[in-house]
Amino acid sequence: MLRKVREIVFPHLALATGVPPGVVLADAVYGDTTHFRDQLTAWGLRYAVAVRESTTMWPPGVEPLPPEPYTGRGRPAKNLRRRPGHEPASVKALAQSLPQNAYQTVTWKEGSNTPLRSRFAAVRVRAAHRDYWRATLREPEWLLIEWPETESAPSHYFLCTLPENYSLTQLVYTAKMRWRIERDYRELKQEVGLGHYEGRNWRGFHHHATLTIAAYGFLLLQRLKGWNKKNGIFPQAPSLPPGYIPRGRPKSATPRTRLDRNDSSWDCATDRPRAPAMSLLRASA
Repeated sequence: MLRKVREIVFPHLALATGVPPGVVLADAVYGDTTHFRDQLTAWGLRYAVAVRESTTMWPPGVEPLPPEPYTGRGRPAKNLRRRPGHEPASVKALAQSLPQNAYQTVTWKEGSNTPLRSRFAAVRVRAAHRDYWRATLREPEWLLIEWPETESAPSHYFLCTLPENYSLTQLVYTAKMRWRIERDYRELKQEVGLGHYEGRNWRGFHHHATLTIAAYGFLLLQRLKGWNKKNGIFPQAPSLPPGYIPRGRPKSATPRTRLDRNDSSWDCATDRPRAPAMSLLRASA
């Protein structure tokens, strides 16, 4: 339950703090959660999330039946209906029912050895999860299907609320941007120690994750500076807000006098009291 709450809270906090909205990317663990997708849509956020092959959709041109007509007794029916022979299909069955010419080869990235390409198809569908408890239809969205030529069945499915006029190449490029998240997550664990936390409470992990992400952001900024150096482009670090006080520093810090590391130590005040003079014995004649 706590994980599901955080799934919803994190995007909301990002919006509340003024983070520029973008396309939300997620794997099937999050993408299969209908409440997660519905809440993103309610906030006005677009998404391109992976779903499992068993996720049900209404194929293009097929919709749930309207509520039953009122018979004059009881309350009027409001919820959408299904009936035998008029039911949604899984995304796997929908993908296998498409003709072969619906799939096109798309290249989305230059790999280390060869360009990354595969076959894709995209259709407009409506999500069907428990819509018999709803009175209105869900908005249509893109179902992006990846079916490599070397595989006997589709390998990946994505639900996307990107604009209807997006091309297949744009859909593929957006959905495949998750590789950056996987790369950042791997480097966070391997380079700056995100996975080294051994505490048992959320607050401690939150502090640890915040520091590691800040360190990774600094390292990434330095990497971008080095990469852009040959082009003469030096990105500027964001300025601190007025009145910014670093964490751990008191709000009313006492001003300090000039510090000179070359000053001798003899003129520095000491806390020890001056030792009294000792009497000396006269030398014998």
